[in-house]
Amino acid sequence: MFAVVETGSKQYIVKEGDILRVEKLNVAKGDEIEFDKVIMVDDKIGNPYVENAKVKGTVIAQGKAKKIIVFKFKRRKGFKKKIGHRQHFTQVKITQILA
Repeated sequence: MFAVVETGSKQYIVKEGDILRVEKLNVAKGDEIEFDKVIMVDDKIGNPYVENAKVKGTVIAQGKAKKIIVFKFKRRKGFKKKIGHRQHFTQVKITQILA
């Protein structure tokens, strides 16, 4: 059984036992989390979401992604600007799909 879940303005295809890296959620490590914005479960397609469908998971970790370097440069002007960014994420293990 699989489901398509929406969280953090992104959509993820999940199965039970999958480990998912989503945008940062304000929950502690080890907490149970429930995704109720389920777009699709097997052959059921929602309009926009499937009614009474939920995906449950456990928070494994909170962290930061690898650093991305943004380098701005203007030719002949001596303008150089180097900026780094690390995106926060939450790692979730999918435990149950309820449809």
